[in-house]
Amino acid sequence: MRSARRQAGEAIAVIGVGCRLPGAPDATQLWRHLLDGRDLITEVPADRFRVDDYVAPFPPPPGRTTSRWGGFVDGVAEFDGGFFGIDDDEAASLDPQQRLLLMSAWEALEDAGQLPEYLAGSRTSVFVGQSQADYWDLQSPRLDRLGLASVLGGQQRGMAAGRLSYAFDLRGPSLTVDAAQASSGVAVHLAAQSLRSGESTMAVVAGVNLVLTPTPAVMFGQAGVLAADGRCKFGDSSADGFVRSDGVVVVVLKPLTAALADRDRVRAVLLGSAVSNDGRAKPELTAPSVTGQTAAMRAAYAAAGVSPADVDYVEAHGTGTRIDAAELAALIRVLAEGRPAGRPCLVGSVKTNIGHTEAAAGLAGLLKAVLCLEHGLVPPSLHCVRPRVDVDWDRVPLVVPDVVTPLPDHGRPTIVAVNGQSMSGANVHLVLAQAADRAGTCRPTGAPGAAGDRCSLVLSARTPDGLTELIQRYLAFLAPGGAGAALDLRDICYSTNVRRRRYPHQVIVQGCSHDDMIRDLRAVLSGGPGETAETPGDVGPAGRLVSLPPRPWQTTRHWLDQAAPPSPLTPVGN
Repeated sequence: MRSARRQAGEAIAVIGVGCRLPGAPDATQLWRHLLDGRDLITEVPADRFRVDDYVAPFPPPPGRTTSRWGGFVDGVAEFDGGFFGIDDDEAASLDPQQRLLLMSAWEALEDAGQLPEYLAGSRTSVFVGQSQADYWDLQSPRLDRLGLASVLGGQQRGMAAGRLSYAFDLRGPSLTVDAAQASSGVAVHLAAQSLRSGESTMAVVAGVNLVLTPTPAVMFGQAGVLAADGRCKFGDSSADGFVRSDGVVVVVLKPLTAALADRDRVRAVLLGSAVSNDGRAKPELTAPSVTGQTAAMRAAYAAAGVSPADVDYVEAHGTGTRIDAAELAALIRVLAEGRPAGRPCLVGSVKTNIGHTEAAAGLAGLLKAVLCLEHGLVPPSLHCVRPRVDVDWDRVPLVVPDVVTPLPDHGRPTIVAVNGQSMSGANVHLVLAQAADRAGTCRPTGAPGAAGDRCSLVLSARTPDGLTELIQRYLAFLAPGGAGAALDLRDICYSTNVRRRRYPHQVIVQGCSHDDMIRDLRAVLSGGPGETAETPGDVGPAGRLVSLPPRPWQTTRHWLDQAAPPSPLTPVGN
């Protein structure tokens, strides 16, 4: 019985991440944008739909929306089908949400140092949050093109999770979760339950949303919940709605004890979570409920064994709509309990940077929370210029940061939370802690790898062009100011040599410093051999896993046709 209780409350490690978000093809770029306070919202690109045909001032006439803005991922039609054994015809029928999930999941597994060939046949589970299927809306009127591949590729949302399980031969539970805007947050909760029960040994958890048609924007515009200026202004008096955005986020989860035993890098620790529904504790179905959110928050902190007074930062749902009032009221009610005076909790929203990624929103918030824990910093939450007048900010335990703010050091792991909700009444709250400096993530004193030790860097790709691009990425990674400039070279070599798949085209360079590697990689690009080796040198047991540049994809365009996709709506005349 004691063992069952320990298992039920076991901490879950976040060991890998992958993403495609507006302006950010990976987590490293996302963090740079967050620190810089970048607003990544743009007008709807011409290759999505003709936005001028659908925009009108509020209140819009039927068939029109109120916003021409959004957050968009570049290259949604691009896909490396050959890598996954998918031919061109099937790729064109395949929802780009599934295509981007495949590539982002691979990147997350690489980031986690998990070689897919070793995962094949394992009880690894897949949970995907998805609520839209715009590509099916584009295909369904084209009866001459429809077939089983179209149905499986777009109409059946359950195939999103099944596609990942099939691609990597994963034998654990495989579910697509639709809890509207709370979908990916709920997926994290379900994955943690599966891991704690022993049903699965590792979990790939994803959220995805692509804005391909104007249909949802028209619906939301008619409902009056879209911001006219296309900005989510969480906490601000002028907040008038949200802005729709693309997003693909994938995380890899594993029980903390197993992650430490396997020498995985622990990026953050999920201590506990909870999911609830508002039921009828509100005036209408789509209205928010303070009672419902409060219940989810308290249940999550109880599951995590954490006092709400110890939470240092909350990544809010934070859409910049009327539901902000209920979310702030719930946070104030819960976080004030037992909190010492003069120790407020920071609260912000990544939606102020990238917009509302809807079904992927929970994981977008979790990714930001993980990055905050890793770096010990909270980026500014944008567009909060005149704080809401219905909140007495001088008396409540919340502060919306408008500059980069260090997380406090209390002599214990920092604790942050991620809050989510949806128009369906679903509430989800996730509680995370900073990863301790444990055996799997630190170098023993006196171990090999100090400055001057010689080690080998192995880079490989499926094609010569792919290898050239990979070398260029590592040159930027290793250079001063690059993401790898401050990393121990031996850790970089360990991660490339031991924790990455080998491909037919490869180069091996040896050196004692970043400068050595840069010199020889440049020589390889210029046609010389550099100082290369036929086999990698010994990296020893002391290497630790670090984040590396993602592998380059060899993509081609796959769409219904080569023209901009037509809208399923008939434009309203001027």
